[in-house]
Amino acid sequence: MSRPVPGMPDVPQLRCLLLSDFNIETLANHLAADARGADLHIEDGGFGQLTRVLADGGHAAWRTAPDCVVAWGQAQAVSPAFARLAAGETCDPGEPLADVDAYATALRAAATRCRLLLVPAWVAPASGRGRGPLEYREGVGLQMALARMNLRLAERLQDCGNAHVLDTQRWLQLAGPRAYSPKLWFMAKVPHGAEVFAAAAADIHAAIDALQGRTRKLVVLDLDDTLWGGVVGDVGWPSLVLGGHDHAGEAFVAFQDALKALARRGIVLAIASKNTEAVAVEAIDHHPEMRLRREDFAAWRINWADKAANIADLAAELRLGLQSVVFIDDNPVERARVAEALPEVLVPAWPRDPMLYAQALRALDCFDTLQHTAEDVDRARAYANERERRGARAAVGDMGAWLRDLDTRVTIEPLSPANLQRAAQLLNKTNQMNLSTRRMAAPEFAAWATLPGHHAWTFRVSDRFGDSGLTGIATLALRDAEAVVVDFVLSCRVMGRQVEDAMLGWLAGKARQRGAARLVVAFEATARNQPCLELLQRSPLDAADAPRFAFDTRATWCLPASVTLLEADHVEEAHA
Repeated sequence: MSRPVPGMPDVPQLRCLLLSDFNIETLANHLAADARGADLHIEDGGFGQLTRVLADGGHAAWRTAPDCVVAWGQAQAVSPAFARLAAGETCDPGEPLADVDAYATALRAAATRCRLLLVPAWVAPASGRGRGPLEYREGVGLQMALARMNLRLAERLQDCGNAHVLDTQRWLQLAGPRAYSPKLWFMAKVPHGAEVFAAAAADIHAAIDALQGRTRKLVVLDLDDTLWGGVVGDVGWPSLVLGGHDHAGEAFVAFQDALKALARRGIVLAIASKNTEAVAVEAIDHHPEMRLRREDFAAWRINWADKAANIADLAAELRLGLQSVVFIDDNPVERARVAEALPEVLVPAWPRDPMLYAQALRALDCFDTLQHTAEDVDRARAYANERERRGARAAVGDMGAWLRDLDTRVTIEPLSPANLQRAAQLLNKTNQMNLSTRRMAAPEFAAWATLPGHHAWTFRVSDRFGDSGLTGIATLALRDAEAVVVDFVLSCRVMGRQVEDAMLGWLAGKARQRGAARLVVAFEATARNQPCLELLQRSPLDAADAPRFAFDTRATWCLPASVTLLEADHVEEAHA
């Protein structure tokens, strides 16, 4: 089943291959019906062809490498031992696990043929009450067997960076009584109701968005009746509805806890509120039930100006595109204003009842990512450090003096298993300082880096205010007398400190060391990477053939004196 976009032949689409042991057309329909379906070229691998296609690397389905593969099998079809258990027989607990191991081997092979492999977890067949109190009894209960099988599958795919197990049980919960329909199975070999496939399609689209670097990174929040109940300027912070023995107060605390959990995943929080700043900040600092404090917010605009303008200003300050922003406000008028003025910003419909706020936040799929790294955990602290940097810059005044005072250090390491996941995440999420916006899953990136003549490095940035973590990537491909920069990526969090200038100059030195006569940088314009072009234009690179830039490696490239480069196992002073 193929679903190209009518009238748009020039739009590059991601190929999504659906493999199953049942009729999966309903999922294909829901994937195509979603607004994001225009980005997909959906193919059905054929009824009941799951294990055959997985086992056959030469199958026609693999002739063109798919971007995304969904491998959705039923437990009783994948595991003969589980099928016997479902039929009322008993079996040794190790038998289903052996079937899982064989299946996982086929999945791991499939993962090498695509950028993203999604595997819905197994759920029990529609069998009413099952074994009742014996459902979690070893060798007898289906739920016990499924729990062990799903855990074994996740463990076997754990080190396969582009393979992910999806939570099928949540889809069934969302569908409720409509999760199963015996009539659908007997008439069309469809094991679940349409609501299950709709929930599955949403999760698959969210994963593909993450693959494409479209994860939202910033939540901008209102304050009054959003983070707390009441208008702080009218009632004062001690009288706000927040915590205590009050159902609404507990709901606001639960919402803040949900936001805090989101921040721990690396999502940045900011404030856009119509209030007097001193009054609002006093509430944040002093109310005893506040879960979110000043240090949890990367930035804020607390004033009486237009919220759309404030949100645009916040995004610019944090060096994030508007397509990275989610705006949450209890006021429908403010939401409508921002949605109209800033269409790239996601403005979710918001419940009127604060007891539903936490649930509404957790239901958003726009924050899904394919990796979780130490840099994600530390992102809030990194932005707090950035506020201190901005304060120091304002105090110093002179830009050169400020840069020297930062004591910026950049540690350079070759790409390795230890830094691969974070490097791949950075490659797939960064848009502004990105030479070509090339997207590659971690195994694909690692394989590219091992090819003859290919080199990949990561860059960790720190200064006197703190460690920003792994925030840069650069790759070179040696081609005859040229060293071609294939990837040049730097997080927006460290842009503007001459780190990018030092990285580019360091690459010129590496090209010379490896015998290349010229360093070549071919810029590929996107809607968001103008800052990268500006870097190339102000650098010592020759722009005569722009957007293809070049540098004669026999010439001298003066590195910025404000940055110290620390190369693996030895120190190289940038200004030496």
